[in-house]
Amino acid sequence: MAGCATTACGGASVASAGSKAPATTTASGSDDWRRVATSADRDRLRRWRDAWMAALPKARAADPAAIAAQGALFAPDGALAGPAAPAGRYRCRVFKLGGKGSAMRDFTAYPAFDCRITDEGSVRSFYKESGSQRPVGLLFPDGDRTVFLGTLLLGDERAALQYGQDRDRDMAGVLERIGERRWRLVLPYPRFESLLDVVELVPAE
Repeated sequence: MAGCATTACGGASVASAGSKAPATTTASGSDDWRRVATSADRDRLRRWRDAWMAALPKARAADPAAIAAQGALFAPDGALAGPAAPAGRYRCRVFKLGGKGSAMRDFTAYPAFDCRITDEGSVRSFYKESGSQRPVGLLFPDGDRTVFLGTLLLGDERAALQYGQDRDRDMAGVLERIGERRWRLVLPYPRFESLLDVVELVPAE
């Protein structure tokens, strides 16, 4: 998935390959997410609560114990004031809520993967380092929350698309603090598989 390149958002740069995020770009040099986001992604972000309300009952019906066990992670209004997720390495768990189509389960939980947040000047970058679906993009400060805009890397792809180039790969979400050293990235209406993706982030160190 994509984020920023050498002259992206507010001068941010994302290193390429290795354990760092693949280079990604946005068409805008702004550090204001509203000027960067596509119209489709602005709409997805506006409808974040609708995504929760559509996906959570399906997930709860599919596995009520798993939903209850995660506490604030699956509480739509569970976001807390406090510090944004700092730069560093994280363990990230991906949860897919509300399956799209009859072939998809309404609740899927994946094992933890390595993720990284990196300072990029006025914004930060986020990169999921392993797995078959790997978001990569930029994190824009927005009050008590942080807005994520990026794209999706699939399989063994190593080069990220520019954000806004392929709407099927574009991703938009909100990074929120939900506890002590615990954050979640909420991705409403992803293009594939689910109605809502939730990524839990906890520091790896």
